[in-house]
Amino acid sequence: MAGGGAPAPKADEPQPHPPKDQLPNISYCITSPPPWPEAILLGFQHYLVMLGTTVLIPASLVPQMGGGNEEKAKVIQTLLFVAGLNTLLQTLFGTRLPAVIGGSYTFVPATISIILSGRFSDVPDPIERFKRTMRAIQGALIVASTLQIVLGFSGLWRNVTRFLSPLSAVPLVGLAGFGLYEFGFPGVAKCVEIGLPELIILVFVSQYMPHVLHSGKNIFDRFAVIFAVVIVWIYAHLLTVGGAYNHAAPKTQASCRTDRAGLIDAAPWIRVPWPFQWGPPAFDAGEAFAMMVTSFVALVESTGTFIAVSRYASATMLPSSILSRGIGWQGVAILISGLFGTVNGSSVSVENAGLLALTRVGSRRVVQISAGFMIFFSVLGKFGAVFASIPAPIIAALYCLFFAYVGAGGLSFLQFCNLNSFRTKFILGFSIFMGLSVPQYFNEYTAINGFGPVHTRARWFNDMINVPFSSEAFVAGCLAFFLDNTLHHKDGAIRKDRGKHWWDKFRSYKSDTRSEEFYSLPFNLNKYFPSV
Repeated sequence: MAGGGAPAPKADEPQPHPPKDQLPNISYCITSPPPWPEAILLGFQHYLVMLGTTVLIPASLVPQMGGGNEEKAKVIQTLLFVAGLNTLLQTLFGTRLPAVIGGSYTFVPATISIILSGRFSDVPDPIERFKRTMRAIQGALIVASTLQIVLGFSGLWRNVTRFLSPLSAVPLVGLAGFGLYEFGFPGVAKCVEIGLPELIILVFVSQYMPHVLHSGKNIFDRFAVIFAVVIVWIYAHLLTVGGAYNHAAPKTQASCRTDRAGLIDAAPWIRVPWPFQWGPPAFDAGEAFAMMVTSFVALVESTGTFIAVSRYASATMLPSSILSRGIGWQGVAILISGLFGTVNGSSVSVENAGLLALTRVGSRRVVQISAGFMIFFSVLGKFGAVFASIPAPIIAALYCLFFAYVGAGGLSFLQFCNLNSFRTKFILGFSIFMGLSVPQYFNEYTAINGFGPVHTRARWFNDMINVPFSSEAFVAGCLAFFLDNTLHHKDGAIRKDRGKHWWDKFRSYKSDTRSEEFYSLPFNLNKYFPSV
């Protein structure tokens, strides 16, 4: 070979796909909103998607607290109102990504622990017991919010995420989506005659119809959720009024019928939620510590979801300071949740991150419009309750697609890594396997015994250990982060193997000009709150 160099590739030889630090083929990125009519429909679609978590969590927790349909409707209204408010704050002053901030399943175990603590079991009036339990949950959330506020606004989380590489991001982001598999098809199977058609129609309309009918390509892939939900919701209502479930088991009727939510009759016509509407918060040190650990788990999971949102919005990797700023505002979101009494903490909505991928629209304006829908329908209770009564299997079918998209977004960072390196294979394989295996053990143990592997008389201490190890994204992300930063990480060749050189230019806010385009604060606030 002349000159001793590598031979030039032949024209017909297969070439690897070049890595892209911004995802191509996105129709509208953060700063390029679609036309107003399309943006409003897309915003309404985001509102429909986030209703799943907003309804399912209070529907499960409020009856255990002693509340009835009226209390459930008010909590759903409050959670919806707070979600809209927090989404606006995050898109205006946080990361400025098109991220929906809503209720989080991560906080459910710690909340259930407060409900089952027995502190209020001697209260005879169930409504009074509901209010006292709510106040205890509020107090725990208010204290727990300080963790994310301090870590985010102080810059401590910025110092941690600077060590994040594409290699350690793969398990973190991947299992932020794939780790929620128990909310997917198991929920569909609770009423398979509704859930399965929803899943099939959603996939067909979004993936096949654009190629069958070329003239309506943008319509079908961008509004597939509206098409699928409306079709199957009407079908489910016809089954209900036709008497298909009149003699079914109560559990089947609760999952399949469209008239069993009890929200429309119980919801007030107009009601504006306000802070401390259930009374002054009550504080307990043990419960506060347990909720703080839960808040840290949500922080790690949200870090992965923020990265997925930035990918599907066709933005660059978030600078560490911007990610830390977003976590700080997420802490404010948890504080607001505690003040208003939503029975749940707040984090980045994984399902709405997946919707960005399905629609290929990562516009910030669209998500801000969806926040407007959340606030509007939370105040007009009857109208909001109509949409909130969508059967849960329909929502679970949507999860199957959206969680898969977020998980695949994590896998996309493999393009920056050397997959022929045994170090890469070990870190990826071990962290993902343990991220699935460890939570499976904790969740299976809890399901069989009614309590977690760590079981002492101090319920709050049990939660501090059991909750983190029950989160797939937390276990996998922390393990990959530790291994990636301790296993021969200073070698120059290994630095390239882990893809660190791809993210060096995004380590600081001012290192890449695109960061200012995507993440700068509005109203010229950057000069008061510099991102360095």
